[in-house]
Amino acid sequence: QVQLVESGGALVQPGGSLRLSCAVSGSTIRPYNMAWYRQVPGTQRELVARVSNVGYTTYVDSVKGRFTISRDNANNRMYLQMNNLKPEDMAVYYCNAVFGNSEYWGQGTQVTVSS
Repeated sequence: QVQLVESGGALVQPGGSLRLSCAVSGSTIRPYNMAWYRQVPGTQRELVARVSNVGYTTYVDSVKGRFTISRDNANNRMYLQMNNLKPEDMAVYYCNAVFGNSEYWGQGTQVTVSS
């Protein structure tokens, strides 16, 4: 059973930084394409950033230059470094892993950006 557990969400002031972590158990993440999504209540889940199994990264335009996605295959973890956070970044952030027809989600971690 593959499980994804996010951590690192918190309350932060605008302009602040957070680092989200996604710990994966039950399988090595090496073959998986990994991603971070976010969701605001009442809206659709939005892809924030993706890192492929070979390390290729993509970002939604609104976070380019501020967020950095990375993966640590040796420790079965993925990260999202978020800098210069804005109120519009406030959401529940979800970890996602895809390999072939298999797709897994974490339970989410809340990021609140407010002064």
